[in-house]
Amino acid sequence: MKLLVTGGLGFIGSNFIQNILKSNSSISITNVDAEFLGSNHDNLSDIQNSSNYTYVKGNITNKKLMEKLIEDSDAVINFAAESFVDRSISDANPFLVSNIRGTYTILETLRIHKKRFIQISTDEVFGSLETDSATEDNRFSPSNPYAATKASAEMLVNSYVKTYDLDCIITRCTNNYGPRQFYEKLIPKTILLAHNDKKIPIYGNGKNIRDWMYVDDHCSAINQVLLDGKSGESYNISSKNEINNIDIVKKILEIMNKSDDLIEFVDDRPGHDLRYSLDSSKIRHFLKWNDKITFDDGIRMTIDSILKQSRAKNLDNNALNSTPWKN
Repeated sequence: MKLLVTGGLGFIGSNFIQNILKSNSSISITNVDAEFLGSNHDNLSDIQNSSNYTYVKGNITNKKLMEKLIEDSDAVINFAAESFVDRSISDANPFLVSNIRGTYTILETLRIHKKRFIQISTDEVFGSLETDSATEDNRFSPSNPYAATKASAEMLVNSYVKTYDLDCIITRCTNNYGPRQFYEKLIPKTILLAHNDKKIPIYGNGKNIRDWMYVDDHCSAINQVLLDGKSGESYNISSKNEINNIDIVKKILEIMNKSDDLIEFVDDRPGHDLRYSLDSSKIRHFLKWNDKITFDDGIRMTIDSILKQSRAKNLDNNALNSTPWKN
């Protein structure tokens, strides 16, 4: 299989590429990435010279480029997205361009070159849930510009399935963590700041709840959908591991033998949803997928991985800003 991966220098995309190429020598991957915030060539440095891996610098909004790449591929997985919620609050335009226009460009190309397409979405499209977990049939209720652009992209995908009979599937996952994650996110940011004995900012009261999944489990679910998913369907991916932010930070500090005194409560960001939760019964039942990594094991592996990276010693103070949406 010849697979086109967009945004493969980012966190989830790079882990997906690594996992697939290590487990299946019959697959070749072309990775197209615009090298925006969060893209990192170091994420794939150990496979950059592999015979079954090709890298192309480019933007998914480039129609001519996407036509060529998709024509030469058997399937497309779209990881490419502006995904940093805080930054969408200060400037939503890049999110509109990448997450909506980019998805549209891919879909238009798929009208000509019919290939299987996997759109990577997010649990944030459903907004905050006081109780229960969102199924695939829940109503969209995005609370921030990032989530709104991802919900819009989903609606575009569904419309192209119905109008043009395209072979498209949507996946939505809960919060990921693991190696190669950009250090502006909660877990790597906490690890790096704690390692350097710097204050760790916690939004609001720290009671916001997320369901945390180790990135390898997410990647295995995407692969299962690629192989066995039903066209026109969407699949929620979750690990049933709901933890609030303050407990996440305290867990990391405990493992790293650091004091809770490093915690510093800061202003909450606008539109900060209290709780996200997905019901993943569908993918577990119909595709026989299950997650394997416990949070305790995953967080320890993540700490070890992040501290081995060079950035552990070279902090980017701008990226580690306590309230980046105010920039």
